[in-house]
Amino acid sequence: MTRKIEIYPMNRVEGDLEITIELEDDVVIDARSAGTMYRGFENFMVGRAPLDGLVITPRICGICSTSHLYAAASALDMHFNVDVPCHAAWVRNITAMTEMLQNDFRQAFLLFMPDFTDTAYEEEPLYADMVKRYAPLEGSSVRQAIDETRRILEIISILGGQWPHSSFMVPGGVVSMPSNNELNRCAYLLNNFKQWYEHQVLGCNLERWQAVQTKADLISWIKESETHLKSDLGYFIRFAAKAGLHKIGKGHGNFISFGMPGLEIESERQTRVGQIPLTVGGFFSDNRLSSMNQENITEDVSHSWFASSGTSQHPYQGQSSPYATGSEDLRYSWAKAPRYKGMPAETGPLAEMVISSNPLFIDFIQLDGPSAFLRELARLVRAATVIPAVERCIKNAISTPGQYYIDHGEIENQLGHGLVEAPRGALGHWVKIKDNKISSYQIITPTAWNASPRDADGVRGPWEEALVGTRVKNPENPLEIHHVVRSFDPCLVCTVHAIDLR
Repeated sequence: MTRKIEIYPMNRVEGDLEITIELEDDVVIDARSAGTMYRGFENFMVGRAPLDGLVITPRICGICSTSHLYAAASALDMHFNVDVPCHAAWVRNITAMTEMLQNDFRQAFLLFMPDFTDTAYEEEPLYADMVKRYAPLEGSSVRQAIDETRRILEIISILGGQWPHSSFMVPGGVVSMPSNNELNRCAYLLNNFKQWYEHQVLGCNLERWQAVQTKADLISWIKESETHLKSDLGYFIRFAAKAGLHKIGKGHGNFISFGMPGLEIESERQTRVGQIPLTVGGFFSDNRLSSMNQENITEDVSHSWFASSGTSQHPYQGQSSPYATGSEDLRYSWAKAPRYKGMPAETGPLAEMVISSNPLFIDFIQLDGPSAFLRELARLVRAATVIPAVERCIKNAISTPGQYYIDHGEIENQLGHGLVEAPRGALGHWVKIKDNKISSYQIITPTAWNASPRDADGVRGPWEEALVGTRVKNPENPLEIHHVVRSFDPCLVCTVHAIDLR
């Protein structure tokens, strides 16, 4: 028996999202993801002064506005042909990674884990504990996550003046030089967050967690002590196994990452970033890793509500001309379809882990393949890498004097692009400037990669493909669909969410 189910609006995601699935004997045989709201930020930029993007584009999102500012500033660094001083790069990196920390735990505890409190799971032995911890806005871990992520965001306020929607990054650096007192305050806030993360989320110190290198190590780790079992990570691992999250959400198995911010000074020249990246950018497909070249990125709009040139285009050539046709042709989403060498690619914490050759996640991928479980696991443990990186950036900035800004001088390039690793994955801004005005501005967000519709060849986007093959136990309450989609951390636009109060 075949039936079609529409989930609209999908709650506890950021933005307006419609998921349509086709079931045969309660197994998903086809899926369609539609972003149903048009905003037009790319078109806002045309005709404006080059620096206007530093104010406008951070307002694309209220969760990852620092990442958009970083991408916009990096694109203008290229446009003005200016090298960012190390100290300015450290400040940019500290704030970007701090934003990553707040996003990961707000997503996990406020958006993903509440699905485990659904009454469909009330027969599970851990259910009562899960409700105590993750009931929306009331669970103990939810409240802690809200408090701790609020406090850690003070780092961005100290270095950037405000959060969200700050504009402290400019071509050539940042607008102010933090004092050592301010940097020490940031170190204090980070250390408090680290203590909460180790005690509450991991149930062990960072060094112990980093020794977990394989799936077998993970099984041994969770059995090792009561603190591991009763940590938030321990509860997630145990309940996710009961919910079968390791069996759903495979997808294409292609991953893309633009790489995490750098940390080390390669030379004593203070006029260059000169950094070794924390994780490198790359593309992973067919179990092979290759370097990432932005020239291989294109956008397909054959199934998107935008006018089409007939072929996929690189962002420097792309346009965003709305063309809403309704349901009379192939188009069904306001999301475009980014492709790398013509292939769809998943991005986010799991992609970072795979492309940086993290041994735990490589072992899982080789043994079991991608899954909803593995995506959320990557998000919960990414902080074990990010926290030491932020510590090191702060320490470097305190220990040596240096510049935080270099005058960018005259315009030298008509093109500029900024590629950063945002909380949800690969984020890129591409700008073309003519006669000191923006002539084109194109943005590919992480959710554009993950939520892309089909392309001209009919190939599904990453989470459309990840839904195929999912067995839905109760089509009237398709929790499995929610688990898979939310494991990607959707963010289509910041707007009103819906919640079922029954």
